[in-house]
Amino acid sequence: MPHPLVEQLYRDLTLPVIAAPMFIVSGPELVVAQCASGIVGSMPALNARPQSLLAQWLEQIDSGLAGLRKARPQCPPAPYAINHIIHQSNDRLQDDLAVCAEHRVPIIITSLRAPGEVVEKVHAWGGRVFHDVTTLRHARKALEAGVDGLILVCSGAGGHAGTLSPFALLGEVRKIFDGPIALSGAISRGQDILAARAMGADFAYVGTRFIASTEARAQEAYKNMLVQSQASDILYTPFFTGIPGNYLKPSISAAGLDPDNLPAPQPTATNFGSTRSKPWKDIWGAGQGVGNIDSIEDVAHIVATLRQEYLQGCAALHDGFAQPGIA
Repeated sequence: MPHPLVEQLYRDLTLPVIAAPMFIVSGPELVVAQCASGIVGSMPALNARPQSLLAQWLEQIDSGLAGLRKARPQCPPAPYAINHIIHQSNDRLQDDLAVCAEHRVPIIITSLRAPGEVVEKVHAWGGRVFHDVTTLRHARKALEAGVDGLILVCSGAGGHAGTLSPFALLGEVRKIFDGPIALSGAISRGQDILAARAMGADFAYVGTRFIASTEARAQEAYKNMLVQSQASDILYTPFFTGIPGNYLKPSISAAGLDPDNLPAPQPTATNFGSTRSKPWKDIWGAGQGVGNIDSIEDVAHIVATLRQEYLQGCAALHDGFAQPGIA
C-alpha cells in the first residue's frame, strides 16, 4: 500500500510527477499549466523580485486553480509547491514564508540547509514539506527535522545537483524512510518516470523538460539552446554560485568564458539574499536529459506525451520479460 500522503497526492495526478522549481524559468503561468495538466507545479519564491511580487504571484496561482476547479469539477488541478532556499544568505526567507502562510501553500520545497524551523511553520497552516537532499547524511538530517517527503537530487539533474547515482542514493534512503520520495536526475521521458517508480521512488522530479515549454519564462535563446544540446554540452561546476550545479556549456561560451578552463569560485559566491546581483543571469542551467528534448511545446502537450511514453513503457515491460517461465 502506498504511504497515505502519496496515496492522497496520487488522487489528483495524471502522472506521478513533481515539477522542479527552476531559477528564472518558473513563474505562475508555468505552475498553473503544470497543475492543470495533472502534475504538481512549482516555482522558487526567489523568482518573484521584488519580494512584494510573491503575494501577487500566489494570488494569480490560487485564482487560476480556483477557476479550473469551477470549470471542471470532475477533473480538479493538482496541488502546487513553492521552493524556499533556506541558506543563511537568504534574508527574505521569513517574509516569503509569511506570504505562503497567508495563502496556505499546500507543499513547500526546501533546499540547502536542514529545514527544522520551516517545518514547524508549514505544518501550522496544514502544509507539507519536501526537502532536497544529495546524500544519505542530508536525508537523515531532514528526517530528524520532521519533513514529510524527500527529493533526491542525483547526478545528472539540472541546477544544484548532487554527484551520486540515483540507483545508489535511492536504495540507501529507502532503508531508512518509507515515506514519499521524489527522484531527480536527467528525467525527460515517460520511460524515465516509469524507471523512477520501478526503482522505488513515488514521484519523478522533472525540471529541464519544462524549460522548453511555451509557458516557461526562459528566453527563447535559452529554450532553443536546450533543444539543440546533448548531454555532453552540460558542465558541472561550482563557479557561478559557489555550489556545484549543471549548466549549458554554450551559454558559458557566449558569456565570454571558457567552460573547460573556469577559475576557482570565490568564497563569497554563495549569496541568495535580496542584495544578490545577477552577473551570470545568462548562464543557463540544465540537466543531462537535454538530448531527449527535441522541441518547444506547451505544458499540456508535454505532459500528454510523457503520459503516453509512460504507458508505452508499462506495455513494453509486459511484452518483454514478464512472460510465463521467466523469473
